Amino acid sequence: MPALLEIKNVVKNYDGKTPVLEGVSLELNRGEVIVLIGPSGCGKSTLLRCINGLEAIQGGEICLEGKAIDYNKKDLTGLRQKIGMVFQSYELFPHMTILDNIILAPTKVAGVNKERAKKEAMELLNKVGLAHKAKAYPRELSGGQKQRVAIVRALAMHPEILLFDEVTAALDPEMVREVLDVMLDLAKQGSTMIIVTHEMQFAEAVADRVYFLDKGNIVETGRPKSFFSAPKTERARQFLNIFEFESIKDEKEEYNI
Repeated sequence: MPALLEIKNVVKNYDGKTPVLEGVSLELNRGEVIVLIGPSGCGKSTLLRCINGLEAIQGGEICLEGKAIDYNKKDLTGLRQKIGMVFQSYELFPHMTILDNIILAPTKVAGVNKERAKKEAMELLNKVGLAHKAKAYPRELSGGQKQRVAIVRALAMHPEILLFDEVTAALDPEMVREVLDVMLDLAKQGSTMIIVTHEMQFAEAVADRVYFLDKGNIVETGRPKSFFSAPKTERARQFLNIFEFESIKDEKEEYNI
């Protein structure tokens, strides 16, 4: 049985010369959580955008349920119904209420009855503790609340795969946990996800497999426990050591040590 998602030797560049992804390959099985980590600019977010059809690839192929994604099609709506994406910047429509933001795609794209879409949206909002914000506008929510709404909006389309692109990077530290808790719950419920994050403790807790990328290549992959405790490559060790040092530095600065 083939993997739900297969990425085969994917190559991506923006100007025909500068490679962003250099022959990246990985597989994602149904119910699995993969976490992508690595330094800024290594290609993690670009890979997610290629998977969701937001960026075309210049080589290799990406297959969903055994069928290669055709990037030449003008309409990639069907693909994005199956692969939902949550962005760092929320992407909520400011002139629409939270409820209307959530039901827009199900009603306009998937053709779901409006009352049914509202009912399901309220159920999802309740699960993330935001049912009381249904009639509010995005400007009235905190960053963490907006990000939880963005997750609900993706879930409302019943995607087979969820992609998370640094969804906590723009949040104040006290708001990060509320978003990560929602993602942990999704993992426990068996959701299929690919997550780009710099939250290493979260990555270790949620991942079935970790992929470490650097300069457009997968340098190392492994189970989270073994990867974080004993990385096999020198580059991964350097990355984790720097990250640990910066975490200690931030903690010292926070407490004026």
